[in-house]
Amino acid sequence: MGTDENPGRDGTAPEPGRPPEEPRAARSAGTDRPADRRPMPPENRAAERKADGGHAADGAPDGTEPATESGAPGPAMTGRQRLAAGLWPPRLTRAQLIVALLLFILGLGLAIQVRSTSDSSALRGARQEDLVRILDELDNRSQRLTDEQRRLEGQKTELENSSDQAEEARKQTVEKEQQLGVLAGTVAAQGPGINLTINDPTHSVEADKLLDTIQELRAAGAEAIQINDVRIVAGSYVSDVRGGVEVDGKRVTQPYRFKVIGKPEDLEPALNIPGGVVQTLEKEQATVSVSRDEKIIVDALREAKRPDYARSSSR
Repeated sequence: MGTDENPGRDGTAPEPGRPPEEPRAARSAGTDRPADRRPMPPENRAAERKADGGHAADGAPDGTEPATESGAPGPAMTGRQRLAAGLWPPRLTRAQLIVALLLFILGLGLAIQVRSTSDSSALRGARQEDLVRILDELDNRSQRLTDEQRRLEGQKTELENSSDQAEEARKQTVEKEQQLGVLAGTVAAQGPGINLTINDPTHSVEADKLLDTIQELRAAGAEAIQINDVRIVAGSYVSDVRGGVEVDGKRVTQPYRFKVIGKPEDLEPALNIPGGVVQTLEKEQATVSVSRDEKIIVDALREAKRPDYARSSSR
């Protein structure tokens, strides 16, 4: 029997009617490319690397630059260069840009809200008991104003309903004169209140600090105030002089002793609020003492001056 002279690669004869296989080209070890294949053009290599792992744009995975057109690898990139190459130019999609814009708008809104709701007052860091005391003081001031309103309404009702309106008017006039005399400092006054003493051994307490103290006492409901031997009235002024302070042109020396008539429960807390008179004076190295008393006597008097030009407009 005759045999086929063109056996298969494995030594077996090809099937009848099947054309003989072409001999495969020799392949290089460990690759699928033919050994005699020419180098791939740079654009094809870039496309192949992109299909394999997406490394064509940023350099080789081993840290070297992509191969040049001649096929030789470029210089090695440092870690900082690879990071810069990965960050710039940015590769942002439309969805990422929209999300970034929304996050920016949200952050801007939160910043505006926080700034608008921030409180710059000194009460932010106050303790709970200090806040309660300040609230009580505000309530007391509101109550005093309400009581004054009721008193005035009562006087009005008495005048309207009194059978002898002239006598009632005279009586109220006398009472009003005494009240105005106390406010003007032309008559002595007594009543409950506080004693405030300020020791200033370093002479650091100036006129503005004493004026702040007077204003705070007035705001707390003080009805009569005396500093050492000087009666404080509506037109009083405080000024600095060499080595001391003058009140209404009269020199006063430390320790400064305040005698104040008013409701002690309102006067003392007003001086001790956070950031108030006591803390301010203590920052100036002064020593402050406040004590309540059921009977304070304010006996320094002011001379009643007749106005030169002002006249009553009532007829």
